[in-house]
Amino acid sequence: MSTLPTRRIGQTDLEASTLGFGAASLGNLYKAVSDDEAKKTLKAAIDLGINLFDTAPRYGLGLSERRVGDVLRSVNSNDYVLSTKVGRILTQDINADTAKLRYGFDTPMPFDAHYDYTYDGIMRSFEDSLQRLGLAKIDILLVHDIGPDTHGAQDEYFYQQFQNSGYKALAELRHQGLIKAVGLGVNETEICERVMELGQFDCFLLAGRYSLLEQQALTSFLPKCEAHGASIILGGPYNSGILATGVKGQSVPTYNYEPAPQAIIQKVSDIEDVCSEFDVSLAAAALQFPLAHKAIATVIPGIGSVDRAIKTHQLFSEYIPFEFWQTLKDFGLLQQEAPVPRENLL
Repeated sequence: MSTLPTRRIGQTDLEASTLGFGAASLGNLYKAVSDDEAKKTLKAAIDLGINLFDTAPRYGLGLSERRVGDVLRSVNSNDYVLSTKVGRILTQDINADTAKLRYGFDTPMPFDAHYDYTYDGIMRSFEDSLQRLGLAKIDILLVHDIGPDTHGAQDEYFYQQFQNSGYKALAELRHQGLIKAVGLGVNETEICERVMELGQFDCFLLAGRYSLLEQQALTSFLPKCEAHGASIILGGPYNSGILATGVKGQSVPTYNYEPAPQAIIQKVSDIEDVCSEFDVSLAAAALQFPLAHKAIATVIPGIGSVDRAIKTHQLFSEYIPFEFWQTLKDFGLLQQEAPVPRENLL
């Protein structure tokens, strides 16, 4: 078993590997993964030194949680950090068409999901997750997909649920020692800044909003997290694909889960030109860049196969010279104030 550096989550005693495991793919995101492949993938990640595993009821309507729990059950509970989410309740659906994608997942689980950010809803979701995982502990509990990007006109309705009763549930669970950290799992920064006024948050799982393509978070969000004492678990380091595939191939690259606009394609093309000059993999740069900021505790790309686990670890440990980052800044492809890695991460 290899090792990876670890960083502390907020002000807790949790030490997470700087490369984590995003388990949405194990819920059969867009395509099916067999139970055997899921088990082998998780075991390969553990062997590579990954100790942070992030899942959610939404991922495959419970399938990801079941698969993660099946593997972690045989691992010493002190040797991993487990994150899952609340905000959705799963209920049986006898009419579920499991032959079709539901919420983007090719899952056999006959359930549907309903938003609930109340005290009772969060407590129920927590208990349900323990049952699906088959585990006695969850380390990090994240409120999933709260905010206007998800809820639109209903945003205030659901925010009031969380503000008036849901946060109390998180605080109680943490106070009782049933979880060690609380946070949000979202794709937007504004809601994270808003909830900091409700109480102490230990971390925010932020997908896609701080990357080689986007550094707006440097202005307000990341400084506020540092002042608040909250770490960032960074999801979506590839901005949903374009920073993994690049733009030189035949297929249309995806950005924010949609076909990339021309301005983004051009910027990635320019970054790829610099990658070619320094013989650096675009995906390696995307994985390693965020960790230069001291608020970022770990980066958690989605991993859905053994090959992907091994490749991700290779990209994470690829040598990138400091001059590469400086060249990106010289060409205006990276904000001048963005911190950059000064040496290999491993």
